[in-house]
Amino acid sequence: MKSIFVLCFCLLFSCIIGCDTFFTSTPEQGETFDQPLDGLTPEQQLAFVRGDEAFEKRFSFNEGLGPIFNQPSCESCHPADGKGHPLSNLTRFGINNGTTFDILSEAGGPQLQDRAVPGILPEAIPAHANAISVRSGPVVFGLGLIEMIPDMEILSYTDPDDLDSDGISGKPNFVPAPGWITQQPGPHNGKFLGRFGRKAGVGFLLQQIATAYYQDMGITTEFFPQDNPHPQRGIFADQRPDPEIPMATLHDVAAYLQMLAPPNRGAQTEQVQQGETLFAQIGCASCHVPSMQTGFHPTIKALSYKPVSLYSDLLLHDMGDELADNFIEGDANGKEWRTTPLWGLRLFEEQLGGTAYYLHDGRTSDLSEAIRLHGGEAEPSRNSFLGLSESERQALLAFLKSL
Repeated sequence: MKSIFVLCFCLLFSCIIGCDTFFTSTPEQGETFDQPLDGLTPEQQLAFVRGDEAFEKRFSFNEGLGPIFNQPSCESCHPADGKGHPLSNLTRFGINNGTTFDILSEAGGPQLQDRAVPGILPEAIPAHANAISVRSGPVVFGLGLIEMIPDMEILSYTDPDDLDSDGISGKPNFVPAPGWITQQPGPHNGKFLGRFGRKAGVGFLLQQIATAYYQDMGITTEFFPQDNPHPQRGIFADQRPDPEIPMATLHDVAAYLQMLAPPNRGAQTEQVQQGETLFAQIGCASCHVPSMQTGFHPTIKALSYKPVSLYSDLLLHDMGDELADNFIEGDANGKEWRTTPLWGLRLFEEQLGGTAYYLHDGRTSDLSEAIRLHGGEAEPSRNSFLGLSESERQALLAFLKSL
């Protein structure tokens, strides 16, 4: 009895003098992917909270999930608002004939829905498809900042004909927008600058969200009012009336993703600073542009005229045969990918449960291997990295893991 009393007393005393030993504390600002931008109004903070709840919402079959789908929630592909695990990768497919590209819509393309409600077979990739593009969910923080970077700033980094002979020929992906996004013709011969997705195939955040609800979860909206057709069964409805979520939910999720803040940089050690210098010297910063700046946002002051340290030019680059998928998306050919932003790399391992997964499909957990797989326009920089001394390579990796 005495020992129990002593134990209880020690626990009570420990709680009084140091409760943080027993309870978790709120993460510091900039140390996770799910924190809001600074400077939001109370109304914007409420919209952020509503959007957060909607983003985490896990749909059931009775709530409209499917009939064919990939995942039951937004968060399933973007855990903790970060990069997706390879187990939740999405697959796109089509036929690349060299001169034409067919998304095989009659066979369920362009996206494979590999899960289905009970009693219905999921889709399968048709045997004649020769363009298979496997992609993990990208991070979703900072999307509002990316959306607000002026076109002209991004386009200032284009050099499609490599006029400066540096081997880098970044090009934009000009894409159409559906009429439910805007009735106005785009400023680029009727099209808009793509900036979202692995190949910059989408120009507007709301479009990206509505399409993800429809393609990834089979959730209908006013923009996509019918359930996704099955290649064998055609269009068939579930028990939930369409649209399955209201416009207010779409706008809340859009507000949430607009106002998600990127994480802070890690410690700027001497080794990290050396790596940052090497990163620029070997040409990595030619595509992974360290910073851009947003323009004016009419309602969200926190997005106006802000630096965006994303380490990307948001342009398309030929990445060589090792990373090619043969899949054409707008102006992006089968070897081209949008430069992936590098911000948040230092937290990937923690966010993904102890193992980081790199590249567009999460194929490697070795950051050096991810660099070695860079070909095409990145080959000179890749070779320069391989030619560094061991200490220099470690410094460059330390820099990347500080982002």
